[in-house]
Amino acid sequence: MDCLFCNIASRKAPAYIVYEDEDTLGFLDVGARAPGHTVIIPKVHVENILDLDAKLAGPLFGAVKDMTARLKKSLSPDGFTIGINHGKTAGQVIEHLHIHIIPRWQNDGGSAVQSLVENPPKEDLESIKEKILKAS
Repeated sequence: MDCLFCNIASRKAPAYIVYEDEDTLGFLDVGARAPGHTVIIPKVHVENILDLDAKLAGPLFGAVKDMTARLKKSLSPDGFTIGINHGKTAGQVIEHLHIHIIPRWQNDGGSAVQSLVENPPKEDLESIKEKILKAS
């Protein structure tokens, strides 16, 4: 397998690395949507959130928290959009779990995460809730 993010984690591919700890790596997105747009990855290959070992969830989201604080301190944005594109339909281009931290400024032309999709449920919420609970 030739995974770009695995190659970045092993230093076989270049990146603008801005964060690193034992389990995770953070680097500036080459397709940045805003100044400081950072991607946080687990250093081990994991395709998506469902494949993430529970032991790595804490360190991964801890890195997101730490990097968000660094971006707040260094760039002074008004807010952040933080998200995961899970699967090709959702826009995941690299098949290695990565979390985007996008600094946001007033009037930057962006919008909220929930504005990405316009597909309201046709069923009532109680029916959807029951389906979810039955699958648990």
